[in-house]
Amino acid sequence: MKKLSYAKGEGPVPLFDMNMGRFLKGVVGRHGDKTALVALAQSARLSFRELQALVDQAALALLALGIEKSERVGIWSTNRLEWVVMQFAVTSIGAVLVHINPAYREDELAYSVEHVNCKALFLNPKFRSFDCLATALHVQTQHPCLQFIVAFDAEHHVGCLTWSAFLEHAQRVDPVCLDALLETVDSKAAASIQYTSGTTGKPKGATLTHHNMLNNGTQVGSRLQLKASDVFCVPVPLFHCAGSVVGVIAAFSQGASVVFPGEGFDAEQCIEAIDSEQCTAIVGVPMMYISILHHPQFVTTKMQTLQKGIMGASTCPSSVFKAAIEQMSLAGLSSTYGMTETSPMSTQSFTHDDIELKSQTVGCVHPHLEIKIVEPDTGDTVELGQTGELCVRGYSVMQGYWNDPKSTAEAIDVEGWMHSGDLAVMHDDAYVSIVGRIKDMVNRAGENIYPREIEEFFYQLPEVAEVQVFGVPDALYGEQLAAWIKLKPGCVTTVEDLQAQCKGKIASYKIPHYLRLVDDFPSTASGKVQKFKMRDIMVHDHQLHD
Repeated sequence: MKKLSYAKGEGPVPLFDMNMGRFLKGVVGRHGDKTALVALAQSARLSFRELQALVDQAALALLALGIEKSERVGIWSTNRLEWVVMQFAVTSIGAVLVHINPAYREDELAYSVEHVNCKALFLNPKFRSFDCLATALHVQTQHPCLQFIVAFDAEHHVGCLTWSAFLEHAQRVDPVCLDALLETVDSKAAASIQYTSGTTGKPKGATLTHHNMLNNGTQVGSRLQLKASDVFCVPVPLFHCAGSVVGVIAAFSQGASVVFPGEGFDAEQCIEAIDSEQCTAIVGVPMMYISILHHPQFVTTKMQTLQKGIMGASTCPSSVFKAAIEQMSLAGLSSTYGMTETSPMSTQSFTHDDIELKSQTVGCVHPHLEIKIVEPDTGDTVELGQTGELCVRGYSVMQGYWNDPKSTAEAIDVEGWMHSGDLAVMHDDAYVSIVGRIKDMVNRAGENIYPREIEEFFYQLPEVAEVQVFGVPDALYGEQLAAWIKLKPGCVTTVEDLQAQCKGKIASYKIPHYLRLVDDFPSTASGKVQKFKMRDIMVHDHQLHD
């Protein structure tokens, strides 16, 4: 009998119904005086009890400003302790936190504010050299729904509140009101709107519930075997699920401490934070691990407290995964697969899985979820070992895209399956490998080519630090392969040498026709490489036409 690519997850940790506010109070009850959060860029440390006090103060201040249940509150900020405070304060009163990428500019901010009818916005006054506060104040003049702006600094600005002035509003509300309100917040209600970084058109706001995020974070923390004694290094951005759920909620669910090495990712800051804070765990995307491993200040002696970690958010080269395990003391490194729309994690390897299994797959299905791999055109479940689209069903699937029923219906079918758009293979042991995106698959003269396979080959070459392979249009073959390659520090080679090393090792039609040596790749703030931008550049530079 043929075995189909379907699996249902089981595990020791049951699902629970709880809102974010009650969740934090439970953590405080178990770990009150233990360190919850360290923000090194702010020289700040909070115990769980101190964090709860700030959360309650901010929640009362929100009520004083007239923020009501289900209303939307935006946060446009880098990784700061105030971000975590607002994560729990906004949801404690039943309002919805809108995650806004700090790299957004005026049009993108205006779209987000208008799209969700944002009533208040909390922000960093500046992001690098960009004046966020002036931009927000200008957006406010065009969108009167935005009634309040709060800046995370001590300097007074006309037209907005400082963080300390905002907190003073808490004195106007009886704390009993907050306790009463907390009891009425539905765990199945919207808690978070997170924008997906689409390649075309406007971004879509994935709407996640308390139930989605709390349970997913708890399952991630459990499978990673986090403990209250762990110190979790979180360089991934909080505006993304990787930071707010896989980082903060996963750690807090087990009583572990969270360390922000900086407000944004910096390899040297990560190296120093791991060393100075004696971090035992880390979460990051492949780009972050590559940057740390190849940084001039990297030494294995500064990694010796690490034990476990998570690598996810984009497909990971097996050579990078192995290097992280061997050079960063990460025997318990987990490979994962997820997407914002599933809160985010759907699969994850176990810390004790062998290195080959972890480096070649993204683990197996999470508890209380179902996954299947289907033929994209027909929706039929494929046999084990065959390539198809990965679909997910269960508690973690989002409510939908905010105010976008059409896109929601396109993503989630009538049976509740979230269609990922990712191409995957399920093996006999139910572990899954991601082989690419449906849109990334290259068809060269009728031959289907998966860029991931070509990338894995290039990672075996001693000069190559990072590679991205994608398709570009070709008048004769339909598509040709292109590759951008970043070399390891100190390595020198040529395009011709790299192409020559491919000959006889991979099929001739899989050798990239276009190859470019680069210093960096276009990427989102969360570290996801944007191949579509590389494609556009190559199309322009080589005068190619679809």
